[in-house]
Amino acid sequence: MRKVFGILVVLTLALSAYAGDMPTGPLTKVEPKTVCMVNEMAMGKDQIPVEVDGKTYYGCCEMCKNTLAKEAGKRVAVDPVSGKEVDKAKAVIGAQEDGRVFYFESEENLNKVNALYNKK
Repeated sequence: MRKVFGILVVLTLALSAYAGDMPTGPLTKVEPKTVCMVNEMAMGKDQIPVEVDGKTYYGCCEMCKNTLAKEAGKRVAVDPVSGKEVDKAKAVIGAQEDGRVFYFESEENLNKVNALYNKK
């Protein structure tokens, strides 16, 4: 039974990764200020803060800064575990080895993704 569950987990992750909505490997928690929230990439250094309605978002350049200020849709993401919309300013953020980031409503959800990859 455990082997069947493991195969199902691997297949689910593979299909989700193909669809582009799940990480393709384990994630490292990163600070929001180091993420370009338009390009969805961990940049490794502090980004430009953008204040909107008392919340802080981050962009890597003037174009991203303007996009975050003007486009509400760029300030939210979908948690890949729960499927719920999350505000990027409040999210727990995990980065893949290649820098791509994913936003979670809780650290627990980030840990769930990492637990799946650690079982392989």
